[in-house]
Amino acid sequence: MITAGQPEGRPGEVDLHMHSTASDGSLAPSAVVDAARAAGLAAIALTDHDTLGGLQEAQLAADPFGIRVVPGVELSAHDGPREIHLLALHVSKPDKLEVELAGFRDAREVRAQNIVERLRRLGIAVDIATVMEEAGGGAVGRPHVARALIKGGHVRDSREAFDRFLGAGRPGFIPKMRLEVAEAIALAHSAGALAIWAHPGQEGRRERVESLAKLGLDGIEVKHPSHYPEDVKRLSALADFFGLVPSGGSDWHGTPEGPRTIGCMHIPPSWLNDQDVLVARRASAGVA
Repeated sequence: MITAGQPEGRPGEVDLHMHSTASDGSLAPSAVVDAARAAGLAAIALTDHDTLGGLQEAQLAADPFGIRVVPGVELSAHDGPREIHLLALHVSKPDKLEVELAGFRDAREVRAQNIVERLRRLGIAVDIATVMEEAGGGAVGRPHVARALIKGGHVRDSREAFDRFLGAGRPGFIPKMRLEVAEAIALAHSAGALAIWAHPGQEGRRERVESLAKLGLDGIEVKHPSHYPEDVKRLSALADFFGLVPSGGSDWHGTPEGPRTIGCMHIPPSWLNDQDVLVARRASAGVA
C-alpha cells in the first residue's frame, strides 16, 4: 500500500476525501479545516457518510483563510453482490439529497440498534445509548459501535472490534440498507454532483469501470491510502481511457499519524480543476 510519507500536504495541494464528527470522524468540521490549514492545503472535500451536516461549519471556518471546501457525501451502494462506495462531490443542490440522506441515517440508527441487540444476545454488555453518545448526533455507523465496545473493555481497539464482531461474516454484522449503484449515481447527479468511485483498489478492473461508466459514473478515486502503486497506475490509465475525471484523498478520520493523515496523498490542484470543468460543462448542458 501507499504509505503516508509526510504527515501533511504540500502548499497548494488538495485532499478530496475526509470525514468529521458529522459521521465517523474524530474531529469537528471546523477542526478538520484547522488541520487543512496547518497542512497547507488549498482545498478539501468533506465527504461524511450519508450526511451534509458538517458542511456549513466547515465552510464558515474555511472562508477567512481562503480554503475551499468542496461539498460532498459518501454513499454506500451495491454493484451486484458487492458493496461499492461512491463520493458525490461538488453538491450544488443539497435539497435534492437531504430527503434521501435522512432516510439513510434513520436506517443507520435502526441497524445500530439491531447490532447492539445481537451483541447483547452474545453476552456482550453494550447499550445503544453509549453507541449514540459516541456518534455525537452524527450519522451513526459500525465505528461508533466499535468505540462503545472499546469503552466497555470488550476489545482493545477498533481492529479487534471488527475482526471479532462487526466485520462482514462476523457474529455482530448486519448489512446496510440496499442502494443500487445506478440509484446512487442518479442521486449524486440529481444534486448537481459528480459520482466518483471511492477507493476501488484491486476491484477497479476494466470491465467494472466500463460497466459503471455506462451507468453514468463521472470519475475514479485514483489515489487512496489503500491503493498499491500498481492500482494507481491502472486506475489512472482507465480514467483516461474512459474519459473519467481522477480524484483522490486521504480518507482522513482525524488520526494524527498512520497511513491516513490529512494531505498524505499529495493530490494536485489540476485534478480538482478537471472536476470543476466537468461540473461546469454538465451544468451548461442542463444535465441534472
